[in-house]
Amino acid sequence: MQPGEKVSGKAHIAAVAVSAPPFSIQQEDAGRYLLERYADTLNSRSLSLIQSLFSNTAIRKRSFAIDDPNVFFNEDPDERIQRFTRCAVDLSAQAIDKALLSAGVSAREIGALVVNTCTGYICPGISTYLMQRLGLQSNVRAYDLVGSGCGGAIPNLEVAESLLWRFPENVLVSVSVEICTATFQMGNDLSLLVSNALFGDGAAAAVLWGRPQGLELVASASYYSPGDRDAIRYIHKNGQLFNQLSTRLPHLVRKAVSQVLRDLLGQKGLRASDIKHWALHTGGEKIINFIRDEIGLSEEQLLPTRAILSGYGNMSSPTVWFVLNEILKKGIDRGDLCVMVAFGAGLSAHAYLLRGA
Repeated sequence: MQPGEKVSGKAHIAAVAVSAPPFSIQQEDAGRYLLERYADTLNSRSLSLIQSLFSNTAIRKRSFAIDDPNVFFNEDPDERIQRFTRCAVDLSAQAIDKALLSAGVSAREIGALVVNTCTGYICPGISTYLMQRLGLQSNVRAYDLVGSGCGGAIPNLEVAESLLWRFPENVLVSVSVEICTATFQMGNDLSLLVSNALFGDGAAAAVLWGRPQGLELVASASYYSPGDRDAIRYIHKNGQLFNQLSTRLPHLVRKAVSQVLRDLLGQKGLRASDIKHWALHTGGEKIINFIRDEIGLSEEQLLPTRAILSGYGNMSSPTVWFVLNEILKKGIDRGDLCVMVAFGAGLSAHAYLLRGA
């Protein structure tokens, strides 16, 4: 921020930007490709499920951080983590650059950087690569968060907001990035079949500042049900990540989202009907419908979520930012309320209340 500029004492999202890999594939084409590739290795039940899953019209296409689909089948674990690192940094840097440009600030003004991911582990974390790529100051406060799964963007935002309270003159950047294709596995396990029909790659960045401009961060809430952690998680097999999803997940997520929204809206004496805009993590069509019915959302309010599901699938943690960005394209009027909702590993659900400023 420039000397003498007004600081409001409240954290605001100045800008949001997203980035997806240039390689995309239509859902039906991806299904045909997998059927051809695994015709001799999967059982007939799995092959039938692939046909059914990939003909689901809720997802039209997805973007993958690859140049050639054969990468999925030929890369070893070392090559996979190298691809994760390279692509995570590239996509994150693209999103940050666009967000900074939109906010009208430079990378040299960034005082803190918070990055979350769950699809790859490197040490040091992605933040240090971004510091170098963007030419950030050597005294930038940098944090890498792991293990929050699809819901990770909102805990990230909470950390970023708390840092802004400590350093209100700074510009902060919150980044969520996932290379879900770096966890690709195939087998007759239902979790793998569903995952391969649902997940894509992407990154998102938000610029935060203390100026009274943008989206005010009003309140946040989280809900955890550790006893249900096996319903959605990564497990390790032979040193690699395998996604694990339960058929009970839609019911568990509906309960978790309902609880976190009661906690969030209760802080301000609000009801769901008071919220005009909803940035809901895509999750999957069945989960979206369960949450719609539980909260009482209209199909109009779900248009941004369904648009992102159709065009990108589920990109894990950046997805909720993609949905918010979709809402922002049409604008959030001054005083209008918006709720970001994400859910995932833990089992957890997270929500943020925003207000147009």
